[in-house]
Order: sequence, then structure tokens, then C-alpha cells
Amino acid sequence: MAKRLIVQVPDPILAKKCREVDKFDERLWTLLDDMKDTLLDANGAGLAAPQVAVLKRVALVDTEDGFYELINPVIKSMKGEQTGLEGCLSVKGKYGTVTRANDVTVIAQDRYGKKHTYKVSGFTARAFQHEIDHLDGIVYTSKCSDLMDDEE
Repeated sequence: MAKRLIVQVPDPILAKKCREVDKFDERLWTLLDDMKDTLLDANGAGLAAPQVAVLKRVALVDTEDGFYELINPVIKSMKGEQTGLEGCLSVKGKYGTVTRANDVTVIAQDRYGKKHTYKVSGFTARAFQHEIDHLDGIVYTSKCSDLMDDEE
């Protein structure tokens, strides 16, 4: 396991749509383990593969509700609304206000290819949506109503 470099805006890889994972092998497991090390070191709530320069539909979410490995995630339903501050490990020193669904249901595979259904809400739902956006080439700054520096 190793820490990987986190890609920063305006790197064009962050604007690309990721490919589905079709091989659930040691290479994928190494990527997941490296991403976990990277996320823990950066003290973030989530990390998507394009943030470590890999265009695969892989994301991690780490919140008070648990640690999630999401492979080929698809949002099946969204309910409610929440508005709050978001930051991103690929947009250092900035944060902004984003409105997202409060409750989401996501179907994703685990590292072995088995499908799981996750029903999450609140901050964890926000993190799932944020990371899945990365897999579609969307950075939160394109959705925020205001972008502020950490010092503000």
C-alpha cells in the first residue's frame, strides 16, 4: 500500500468521464488500498480514482457512518434536499455552498464484484454524490453558489 499524488484543478483528467471497472483483480485491490492510504493521509471524507489520475469508476467514502468502497456506483434514487459547505482534496484551500439530495440510494460493487445497495443520508449522502460526480468529470466548484478561500 502506498500514498498517491492527488491531482489538482485545473488538471484536465478531473473533467473526464471514467470507464467502468470490469476486472476485479489484484490491480484493482492495490488501487483501492492505495486510495485508502491516500484518503486517510489527506484526512478527507472521500476520494475518487480520477483524483489519483486513474480513469476508473472507483470511489471511497469515509464518514462517521462507515468506510465505503464504491465500484461502478449508480445513484438509483434521490430524495429531499440539503445545502451545505463542501471542499475537495483536488481544490486545495477553497470551499463552497452546494445543494444536494439529502437521501440517496446507490448500487455499487465491492472489490470482489458483488453488488450492494447503500441507503445513506445527510453528510454521507453528500459525500457519495460528490465522489460519484468526480467519476462523471464533475468537480463541485461547477455546482457551488459561492467559492471561498479557507481564510474567509
